[in-house]
Amino acid sequence: MRDVLPELKRWWSAGDPVGVGTVVATFRSAPRQPGAAMLVGPDATVVGSVSGGCVEGALYELAQEVVASRRPVLQRYGVSDDDAFAVGLTCGGILDVYVEEVDRESFPELGDVIADIEAERPVAVVTVIAHPEPARVGRRMVVRPPGGEPERQGSLGSERVDDAVADDALGLLAAGRVETLEYGPEGERRGEGQRVFVQSFAPAPRMIVFGAIDFAAAVARMGTFLGYRVTVCDARPVFATRTRFPSADEVVVEWPHRYLAAEAEAGRLDERTVICVLTHDPKFDVPVLEVALRLPHVAYVGAMGSRRTHEDRMARLVEAGLTTGELSRLASPIGLDLGARTPEETAVSIAAEIIALRWGGAGERLGELSGAIHHHG
Repeated sequence: MRDVLPELKRWWSAGDPVGVGTVVATFRSAPRQPGAAMLVGPDATVVGSVSGGCVEGALYELAQEVVASRRPVLQRYGVSDDDAFAVGLTCGGILDVYVEEVDRESFPELGDVIADIEAERPVAVVTVIAHPEPARVGRRMVVRPPGGEPERQGSLGSERVDDAVADDALGLLAAGRVETLEYGPEGERRGEGQRVFVQSFAPAPRMIVFGAIDFAAAVARMGTFLGYRVTVCDARPVFATRTRFPSADEVVVEWPHRYLAAEAEAGRLDERTVICVLTHDPKFDVPVLEVALRLPHVAYVGAMGSRRTHEDRMARLVEAGLTTGELSRLASPIGLDLGARTPEETAVSIAAEIIALRWGGAGERLGELSGAIHHHG
C-alpha cells in the first residue's frame, strides 16, 4: 500500500472517489503479498499492482463497478475460478482481493493515517472484509499503540469486536505484519464467519552495518533497496562520513558495541532488525558481537571474514562467555555461497541470506527444485 499512498492522498484530499483493490490473502505461488494495492482513480488512471500484471485488467473493471455502486467486494482470482485464464492468472496462485470505494466520506480517518505513516508513527488499519451481516462489511477501525492519539478511531460494529480485534492488531503492528484474521460475528476468537484485514504500517525495519568499508557501502545500498532504514556505524571518523555512504539513512561515529548497547537500551531494536558486522577486526567485531548475540529479539546477526577469521572470532567469543545457543545465531562467514567477489556481489549474497532466513528458503537454484516457489515463513 505504501507505494500508492501519494496518489491516494492526492485524490482523497481533492474529495475524489477512488477504487482501491488490496490483496488480503494469497495461496500457493501468488506473485504479490497481502497489502499490495492497486488504485483506479477518478480519471480512470491506474496506480499500483496486485499481481504483477496477471489480473489487473479484470480488477480495473471491478473497481469501477464498486465505485459506482459504493458496495465493497471480496473477489478471489486464481486457478480455482472457471475464468482463471480469462483474467490471466496463469502462475498457479490464488489471490483474495478486497475492492472498495475510498473517499473522504467512506474513510474520513485516512488523512490522520497518512500523517502517521509519513511521520513514521506506527498505525494499523483494520477492515471487515466478510461478515454474515452484509451491512458490517467495509466497517473500519484505526488502531495505534498505547500512548498514540487517539488510540482508536472508528468501530467494527460493537465494543466486544473492537476490543478483541484491537488487541490482535497491536500484536501484528508490533511485528510489522499484514494478515487476515477470522472471528465469530461478535468477535468470538474461536468463531468463524467474520474476516478482518489488518494492515500494519510500522516504521521501516532497521539494518545496522558496522564497519565503514567499501563492502559496507554496497550493503547499505542493498539495504535501502530492500526497504530497510540503514545505519552505518564506525569508530573512525575519517571513514564514517556521509560522503562515503550517501544511501544510508544515518552515519554514526561511535564504538560499535557502545552504539548497539545504547540502541537496545533505548528500545530501538526489534525482531525485524538485521545486524551486519563487516569490520573483521577483533577489537571492533568481538565486543559488538557480544552485545548482538545476547539481544533477545533481532532477525539476523552476520559477520564478515575468512574461515581463519571466523575460527579466531568464535574462540574469542567463547572466551567472552557466550553460550552455544547464542553462538548458533551468528551467520559467519556472512552471506550465501554465490561465488561473490566484488562489494556489490557480496552485498547481494548477504541480502540473499537475510531473505532466505526470513522466509525459510534454502538458497538453492529454483530450477533444480520442485514444489512451491514462495515460502511463507
